[in-house]
Amino acid sequence: MSAIAAILSLDGGPVSPSDGRAMMEVMRRYDGDDTHSWTDGPVFLGCRAKWVTPEDEADRLPLWDPAGQLAIAADAVIDNRRELFGLLDIPPAERGGMTDAALILQAYRKWGPSAPEYLTGDFAFVIWDGRKRLLLGARDLFGNRCLYYHRSGRRLAFSTTIEPLLALPGVPKELNESWLAEFMAIPDMYESTDAGATPYRDIHQLPPAHTVVIANGTATLAECGSLEPQETVRLKSAGEYEEAFRDVFAEAVKSRIRTRGRVAATLSGGLDSGAVAAFAARALSAEGKTLLSYSYVPPADFSDWTPGSQTADESRFIKATVRSAGNISDRYLDFAGVSPLSEVDEWLDIMEAPYKFVENSFWLKGIHEQAGRDGASVLLTGARGNFTVSWGPALYYYALLLKRLKWLRLLREIRLFGANRGIGRKRLLSLIGREAFPVLHRNEDGGHAGGSDIPSMLISPEFAVRTGVFAKLRDNGIGPGGSTIRDAVELRMDKLRSPAVGNKNGASATKLSLRYGVLERDPTCDPRVVRFCFSVPVEQYVGGGMDRALIRRATKDYLPDEIRLNQRIRGVQGADWVHRILPAWATAKAELLQLCSDPAAAAYLNVERIRSALSGFGAGPRPEQAFHPELRMLMRSLVIYRFLRRFE
Repeated sequence: MSAIAAILSLDGGPVSPSDGRAMMEVMRRYDGDDTHSWTDGPVFLGCRAKWVTPEDEADRLPLWDPAGQLAIAADAVIDNRRELFGLLDIPPAERGGMTDAALILQAYRKWGPSAPEYLTGDFAFVIWDGRKRLLLGARDLFGNRCLYYHRSGRRLAFSTTIEPLLALPGVPKELNESWLAEFMAIPDMYESTDAGATPYRDIHQLPPAHTVVIANGTATLAECGSLEPQETVRLKSAGEYEEAFRDVFAEAVKSRIRTRGRVAATLSGGLDSGAVAAFAARALSAEGKTLLSYSYVPPADFSDWTPGSQTADESRFIKATVRSAGNISDRYLDFAGVSPLSEVDEWLDIMEAPYKFVENSFWLKGIHEQAGRDGASVLLTGARGNFTVSWGPALYYYALLLKRLKWLRLLREIRLFGANRGIGRKRLLSLIGREAFPVLHRNEDGGHAGGSDIPSMLISPEFAVRTGVFAKLRDNGIGPGGSTIRDAVELRMDKLRSPAVGNKNGASATKLSLRYGVLERDPTCDPRVVRFCFSVPVEQYVGGGMDRALIRRATKDYLPDEIRLNQRIRGVQGADWVHRILPAWATAKAELLQLCSDPAAAAYLNVERIRSALSGFGAGPRPEQAFHPELRMLMRSLVIYRFLRRFE
């Protein structure tokens, strides 16, 4: 895990030493064990490394190969090392101590700029080929590590974060209004449809699953790698699918616990994080290590307002997973005295941008802080599991049965699913009908029912018109309720292939790791796992009255039935965030009123809706209004306002 920097002089002249020093000075603020730089004529490379894997301690980045005239600055953890050793004919005696950066260079020697297509892992790197006078930049399939760049005149600079680029002479800190308009107008959690854009007008990012080759002063951008499976998996029985799932998932988990430090995991009461933790605990036991787990719980003075089918405190389910899996040292964190309001400025420092996950921000940051204090170097999550390992939309599958006239199977599934979920047959048939024939149930705007109105409340109408943002989003398949894709299979693929979604996840993971020294890793979006999940027929994901059926069956010996078969109670993370901000509501309200009187903010934010919402909440919101659109709009407005003030 590293923060990397690179500068290329496009005219072939020497790189300014002061430019390299300016970038490295910023990077020294990040958590790290080793800092070095290397320069050779038109190229400068720098690294601030944090040792994560056992091989890292032998590494010195940037790595220079004088025989091959190759240099690399890498922020990378490669997971398919064993496969690459075979493909590259690496002698067994050299494999154990080979660093990931050295392995990437070996891949480049064999495959050139196509090398990233053969790599599985989380990576961003820059390679200088002195013989070909060529610079290659690359980013992994899901964009789990970031790579930003800036071009001015004959200088092209890359960096893991934005701040080192802003430290370069002649780089203006100017707002990218198009990015901000999309950030405000997109209902989903990602920021922009342009995967190369950032909040800063002259700073861009290499999109996930892309390479850039710079040669002879020309930059060529290309996609690299694919999540497409070679074919649909057709096995003989449900048991064979379960076994195949366990094999690929166990390998993904095992490759992510390769670390010189302790291994930790975020653990909720659900299937995704539970499966990750259970598989990791078993694998670590074979190494004589114990898994640390961190779970966010509400403070003691919070009264759970959620309905009976939900719970704000998942401790009961978490403890069941811990008991069943074994080899887990569990910790429950209530973050007393901390709230989304208290964390805004730190999050803006970390993200270098506004953010939407306000309600969960305090515990996401708090878990990384605690993991770092406890000596963890890897933090496992199951963040993308809903679209991979635990995908399984029952209504979608039942609608397929209805349209295919599979009456007997449909009626059996309705009976079992209704019993499992506590839903009556009439209600189920109504929901299935809506799924099967959506054209009969569309909103007037053609979007999804129940869409959020936050964007129209948040963005100034004049700013929206000036940027044409809503028309642009419609052209990109985004309506008031989010994606206009209705087919669950297509939506799943779109979410996992989307570079924009990758940017959002990669930015938070990368920048939290640089702040706290803990590398966030998610086995549920390992490309090998995703390709397998894409290749499995839909009927394996729903059946026997169960949604998310494949993971429920496959984890029989890993998770307790209380978790595996639970279809009645769902955990609600962040349900206590309003309860947390109430002591500071008066201060927040005053700042929002100040926003409404600030002409610079009014150019972007919908101040009339902000005033109206503040008036409606009076002396303060109630805890049960945690998911009220107007309240969430107010919080995002405050985040954006503080970000805008950083340009003053």
